[in-house]
Amino acid sequence: MTKIDWSKLTFSYTKTNTILSTSYRDGAWSPVESLTDDTLRLTSFAGALHYAIECFEGLKAFRGKDGKVRLFRPEENARRLQRSAKYLGIEAPSTEMFVEMCKQAVRENLDFLPPYEATGASLYLRPTLIGSNPQLGVQSSKESTFLMLCSPVGAYTGGALEAIDCVIARNYDRAAPNGSGAFKVGGNYACSLCSLNIAHELGYKAVLYLDPATKTTIDEFNSSNFFAIRGNSYITPKSDSILPSITNMSLETVAAHLGMEVERRPVPVEELATFDEVGECGTAVVITPVHKLVDKPFLESEEETVYTYGDGMCGPKSLRLYNYITQLQRGEIEDIFGWNVEVEI
Repeated sequence: MTKIDWSKLTFSYTKTNTILSTSYRDGAWSPVESLTDDTLRLTSFAGALHYAIECFEGLKAFRGKDGKVRLFRPEENARRLQRSAKYLGIEAPSTEMFVEMCKQAVRENLDFLPPYEATGASLYLRPTLIGSNPQLGVQSSKESTFLMLCSPVGAYTGGALEAIDCVIARNYDRAAPNGSGAFKVGGNYACSLCSLNIAHELGYKAVLYLDPATKTTIDEFNSSNFFAIRGNSYITPKSDSILPSITNMSLETVAAHLGMEVERRPVPVEELATFDEVGECGTAVVITPVHKLVDKPFLESEEETVYTYGDGMCGPKSLRLYNYITQLQRGEIEDIFGWNVEVEI
């Protein structure tokens, strides 16, 4: 058994037993290989390296209270990867192949699946699809390589439900109008790094972006979707440049199940002053509450508007949603939605 202090896990890389790899060429996928070395042999002319022909996913496996191992909604991740691959013009694995590789990766790396008692810990899976044939011209890759990677992780921001301070960067965008914002491609994250690095230097944990066309409505954070609570309403932005978050979609379903009104619509910036609770939501965090949201026309300027939510703790309705999702993932409550996929071990 691998010696890991589960209580000290962060959202960072840990070498595991294996990674899985398969390549698409000549109209078919190769047999899945299980590799103990996570260093790839890849042509230096691969399209992924030159033209960012790459997309990926993120999902988690949990060891439940009943001892069972569960994946949370892997079919949705498979479908989103297929959307991203279609946008890039490369071949993606079928949903069945995707889910089976998820299960195989979990079985081969069970030593790295945190125990049920390790609160906030899980085995994070990173399915990754890259254009892998040598090429010089700007065109979709003819061959692709699909990898199933994993690593044990803890909370993304350093502490589960730890409220953070964020900043709106009005003069930066993570995606262009009618661009790749709605797809999980690596280039979107590269576009967030400049403003995110400046924000970190100023003491902020995350950056919130506005719609790239008009700068009048809210889009999403650098690594996750935006949601807000007002009264008994769960509110999240609708925009063509937002990545459709599986966690956000799940939270909407749970909110409705718990009797809340769900609003997915354009959210004007001015509404920030009216919310009771604000948070990030995504696979890595489920929910990260936001304590302060600072609107700075230019990150380097002193001019700012500050919105404050709560007392630095997770708000009651966000906490209720968080608890429902995490209890479902860990087998503590009945999965009435049929979201979990059990892994036979």
